[in-house]
Amino acid sequence: MAISERRPLVAGNWKMNGLRPSAVEFSRIMAGSAGLAGKVDLMICPPATLIRAFAEQAGTSGIAIGGQNCHAEPAGAFTGDISAEMLKDAGANAVIVGHSERRTLHKETDAEVCAKARAAWRGGLIAIVCIGETQAEREAGQTLDVLGRQIDGSLPDGVTAANLVVAYEPVWAIGTGLTPTSADVAQAHEFIRQRIVEHHGVAGNSVRILYGGSVKLSNAKELMAVPHVDGALVGGASLKAEDFLGIAAVYR
Repeated sequence: MAISERRPLVAGNWKMNGLRPSAVEFSRIMAGSAGLAGKVDLMICPPATLIRAFAEQAGTSGIAIGGQNCHAEPAGAFTGDISAEMLKDAGANAVIVGHSERRTLHKETDAEVCAKARAAWRGGLIAIVCIGETQAEREAGQTLDVLGRQIDGSLPDGVTAANLVVAYEPVWAIGTGLTPTSADVAQAHEFIRQRIVEHHGVAGNSVRILYGGSVKLSNAKELMAVPHVDGALVGGASLKAEDFLGIAAVYR
């Protein structure tokens, strides 16, 4: 896959939001996605309780369904956890691992994120590995050091465009309404690309790198035009079909 052939991906992370009536909003996303077919891949990552229902609802629409986290083991005495195999069985195509909220609130390490990415592959899922710096790290001029460490520690060997997506989400921009400048995003994404290629070979040129962190209708076009930005991991704006589809429509 040449660099120019990386099809954009816009994925919605619903986090801990959504009940059964949310199927109505998902149906609106499905209805509005027809005009984007072949131009951008769409994915919704609902809470685990909705994965099977959304997967069945999605049918042959082309919209992929993802999980938001998985355990590193396939089964066992891990009360409250869910394995990659369980997500796959419920109809998921992918799973987010290493989101900053997991790294921060649950103290997940790079090694644990790496183990979860391997588990995703074992279960037949695409691993969407999140990386990003905190405000303190950014102010200390450590952004690239942090990204390099997270890439080195969180990505398993065997990376391909078919099994991995990387999402750069500066922690300080998630849910705050703040976004880095286009120049800052370009620097980060170029560094991420180079680091993946350095450690995983030419396959790294084909891996999609998403931007996340307060992506919304008003800034999507500018952010998605940045070199090496291959789409977006959208948080709050993905809960409304109009906003989510509007972001994806920058690729129309």
